[in-house]
Amino acid sequence: MTLDTPGRLLRVDLSAGAAESVRVPDEWRRKYVGGKGLGARYLYDELTAGTDPLGPGNALLFMLGPLSGYLPGESRYAAVTKSPLTGGFLDSYAGGEFPDALVGALGENVGLLVTGRANAPVRIVVEGGSATVEPARTWGDDTVETAAAFPDAAVACIGPAGEQRVAFASIASDAGDHHAGRGGAGAVMGSKRLKAVVARGDPPEGLDALRESYAEAYRETATGRWLESSGTVESVDFANEVGALSTRGWTDGQFEGADAVGISAVEALAAGREYDDDENPGGFRVETDEGDHVPRGASAMSLGAALGIDEFDAVAALGQTCDRLGMDLISAGSAVAWAIKAADAGHVDRDLAFGDPDGARTLLREIAARETDLGDALAGGVDAAAERYGGAGLVPTVKAMELPAYDPRGAQSMALAYATSDRGACHRRARTVEREAFDEDWSPERAAAAVVREQDQRSVLWCLVVDDFVGDVFDDLGAEWVEAVGLDVDGDLRTVGERVWNLTRLFNVREGVSRADDELPAVLRDPLESGPNAGAAVEQDRFEAMLDAYYRRRGWGADGRPARATVARLGLDEAVDDETPLAEAPLSEP
Repeated sequence: MTLDTPGRLLRVDLSAGAAESVRVPDEWRRKYVGGKGLGARYLYDELTAGTDPLGPGNALLFMLGPLSGYLPGESRYAAVTKSPLTGGFLDSYAGGEFPDALVGALGENVGLLVTGRANAPVRIVVEGGSATVEPARTWGDDTVETAAAFPDAAVACIGPAGEQRVAFASIASDAGDHHAGRGGAGAVMGSKRLKAVVARGDPPEGLDALRESYAEAYRETATGRWLESSGTVESVDFANEVGALSTRGWTDGQFEGADAVGISAVEALAAGREYDDDENPGGFRVETDEGDHVPRGASAMSLGAALGIDEFDAVAALGQTCDRLGMDLISAGSAVAWAIKAADAGHVDRDLAFGDPDGARTLLREIAARETDLGDALAGGVDAAAERYGGAGLVPTVKAMELPAYDPRGAQSMALAYATSDRGACHRRARTVEREAFDEDWSPERAAAAVVREQDQRSVLWCLVVDDFVGDVFDDLGAEWVEAVGLDVDGDLRTVGERVWNLTRLFNVREGVSRADDELPAVLRDPLESGPNAGAAVEQDRFEAMLDAYYRRRGWGADGRPARATVARLGLDEAVDDETPLAEAPLSEP
């Protein structure tokens, strides 16, 4: 059985308050498939170099893939835009009920492309394959309150942080349980005066046998068993064990309070699981003073260890604060950590300390409301705050995006993964720490090969918009599924992944990104103070050798620009414009 995949895109112009469905070019569907790839192609086409991320000229896409609604695991959607935090390409993902409802609501459309800026706060209601723009009566509400206003629909919305255009504001769905968090897509919504996207629809039916066979295989994978037993919270214990857990603002690689915020603490307090079905193992759900909460590994890492807080209740409360305000908790935790270190160094006149949850919560609220000078500065991200106050390099960033809590001094290939990530520092593009931590024999060439392979693989899965974890069972990168839905792809799926990765690089190069931006954060050259990797630092010469090996493998020039031959080989000639500089030849062997 084959199915027709959506071949149209729903465009909404908020300046005009109008919507229309347009056909996606067949060539784009074959080359870029959907999700990240198709979103990147539209973004590259819609924008010119220097477009203000918070101006009406920026575009924001809510993208699905050709497999959305059929796949096992938790459904996802991709938010694609130009990041107000980094000034470069951004794709961010969220799961839950909203993507399933969006699939049914969009009908023949594979996504929603939003342009312009409304004169007053609005919401977009998607139903029956069409969209309407309506006044937003929930402007000023947090993410939980906004979702509660639509009990008969699924909602993706912003909180106060998005309304105030905090550069790392998230788009929240399922009443703040899920977030398209990294890079500030929520700020783009706020700049467009778009409070929410409300979707009413049911996922499609079909491919049940294929779905169940993959769901069963997934449950037997190491990843499936891991999620079933511990969700993502055990990441804290893993990172701590191998000495790669960022602690107290990147001064240590091991947190003595990890047990108090890790999997043992969560299991002891759990009131149930996020999902009741076997197909979505989900995380643990715990009861707090503010209601149910699903703690993720990132919460305990970025709001616990990174801030030196070893009280689970306090970490959960900080996570809920970020969820309701609509802020990426990784960047939010880094912002607080930077402020503490900046205060210690005399750059900021404020009484702040590691291990103080009350002080952290107060500062988080100041950031979301931009109600103090420090809060306003941190709302632009760590680099923006350092530019105002001094204190550059106290907390590591790549392309202005704050690093997740995996410390690459415990697995140095992660330094390359962070540096070359297309959206700024991101551990989801390539997470080689899971292998390097147990195998020290990693040459620069091996690190480059591993990072490239994982980046391309992730690009494929995000074009299909596959649950990251379920993707582990896709030995063929989803080829069987692509055939089942009758989609004709230009080249094999690995080539699609490479093509899309190069397209997002071309977007960033057009914005001025070069080798200088694929730089090692200076703080990572400082040795770790304790843990199994005490004394370890990322050596600059080794990093440069990894970066050269990466460029050679990518077919990019010494400056980090894709070479003309690489662009031609991947069929990107039709996309690249005159504003995008290319390398004349790829970097050669030394």
